[in-house]
Amino acid sequence: MICISGLLNIETTISVRKFPIDYYPIDYPFFGINSSVSGVAYNISKSLKTLGDKINLCSFISEDFEGKMIIEELKKEKINVKGIKKTLKSTPVSAILYDETGKRQIYCDLKDIQDQSLNDDDVNNMGANDIYIICNINFNRNILKLVKEKNKLIATDVHVLGNIDDEYNKDFMEAADILFMSDEALPYEPDRFIKDVASKYDNKIVVIGMGDKGAMLYEKNKNKLYKFDAVYCENVVNTVGAGDALFSSFLHFYAKDENALEALVKAEIFASEKIKTNGAANGFIDEKTVEELVKVKRPHIEEL
Repeated sequence: MICISGLLNIETTISVRKFPIDYYPIDYPFFGINSSVSGVAYNISKSLKTLGDKINLCSFISEDFEGKMIIEELKKEKINVKGIKKTLKSTPVSAILYDETGKRQIYCDLKDIQDQSLNDDDVNNMGANDIYIICNINFNRNILKLVKEKNKLIATDVHVLGNIDDEYNKDFMEAADILFMSDEALPYEPDRFIKDVASKYDNKIVVIGMGDKGAMLYEKNKNKLYKFDAVYCENVVNTVGAGDALFSSFLHFYAKDENALEALVKAEIFASEKIKTNGAANGFIDEKTVEELVKVKRPHIEEL
């Protein structure tokens, strides 16, 4: 069983001609604007559900139109909604602009979710879980210590990180056994940064996703660093949600036999297939398809 605690929102994706965007009063991107349920917690939940995992989901929404849409979609996907609190004034929403190369720009309106907080009772009501995916959102901050005391695996993705001493993400980085991040804003070379992070925060595994440059993985107990080539994707539509796909599928495969290298190989394949579709929570493939693709799409791995 995997517990996921994080953001749920309604996402609207908008196809644009190019970045930067030229000003014009109106455009008509036919079939280029779509709205759907999203948010890191939903993306991860749907990904893991597609791969065959049983999950517990925790989050906050409002009882507004957007909140009702989210509940209906979760029920349709057969995802348990018992851990979702309806205490917000408004449900978070986001708008994502993307071009034909897959480059994207995200606008996320969190409403009043950053003022919320989970408590000890919420943790106890999460049930028995083997992995706790604690997303880096404010309402999770208070439960990190209690979840840590359960001696279960904690996984966190801090996404874009520009400072090893980042004040907002520090609590999450200290608690994480498995820590993911992007290379988009790193202050120096990823091969140095990944070791510095693992040394400072004592993480078991650190992964840096690097988009079309592949990924890096550091295992602290082996003191080994690996560079993974990217898995080629011939029909990129939209890269939004690729990081969530990489993170969640890694955890799925790692939970099977604790083979981090093989888990990241399969996660790269899973994420490369996902970006062939539009929308952060769309395009997920099942485990059987991943196992078939790994025979022909295995990326090269180099020990650094």
